This record gives sequence, C-alpha cells and structure tokens, in this order.
Amino acid sequence: VQLQASGGGLVQAGGSLRLSCAASGRTFSNYIMGWFRQAPGKEREFVASISRSGRDTDLSDSVKGRFTISRDNAKNTVSLQMNSMKPEDTAVYYCAARFSFSSFTAVRTASYGHWGQGTQVTVSS
Repeated sequence: VQLQASGGGLVQAGGSLRLSCAASGRTFSNYIMGWFRQAPGKEREFVASISRSGRDTDLSDSVKGRFTISRDNAKNTVSLQMNSMKPEDTAVYYCAARFSFSSFTAVRTASYGHWGQGTQVTVSS
C-alpha cells in the first residue's frame, strides 16, 4: 500500500490542524492505520492508531483529549484532527499502515510496514 500524507503547516499555539493520509494500491480496510511524529533530534514516537473498522482507537498520553484519529474506508483515507495544539507538537508527522487480520490497534513503530513521506507541522508559541 502507498501512503500520501498532507495537511501540515504552521499554526499558533491553541490552534488546530487536520492531517489526512490517502492510501492506494491495496484493500485499505485490511490495514491498521497509525500516525507517528518525529521532532528534530528525537526518535519517532507513536501518536495515534485506529483499527481496521475504525471502531477502536488508541492515542498517546501526550495528545489524548486534544487529537482525534478517524478513517473512511470508502475513501481510503485516515485523518488526524489536532486541536489545542502546543509548541511541543512540532514535528514531522507520518502516517503508517500495518496489514492485519485482527481488530486491534498498534502502537509500536516496528509493527508498521508501510510509511508515508511525512508532513511538517510547526506550532508557534
């Protein structure tokens, strides 16, 4: 599956952004989807994951209550709605896909075999 992320940009603290990731090449509903981010000088970290059906989601503690992950299997897209953004949310954001027969989410970077190119998100204070 090929992934194309979009929607990054510059936003002030307290503002909102919506990232989207379009998938192509395989049956999208067979994939657990995730969002990760990587700030300069830091390791890539988990942000959010959503199960194949979209019924189950998982969010990192640092974004819980502010970010929401959703998917549209008819349109082959997964989105990350980011509200009440903070300067520490500044990073390159990546969408990722994991082929799975399960109904779970996945939080480990190593669990994902397919990655998008990343989109820059910058939050100014």
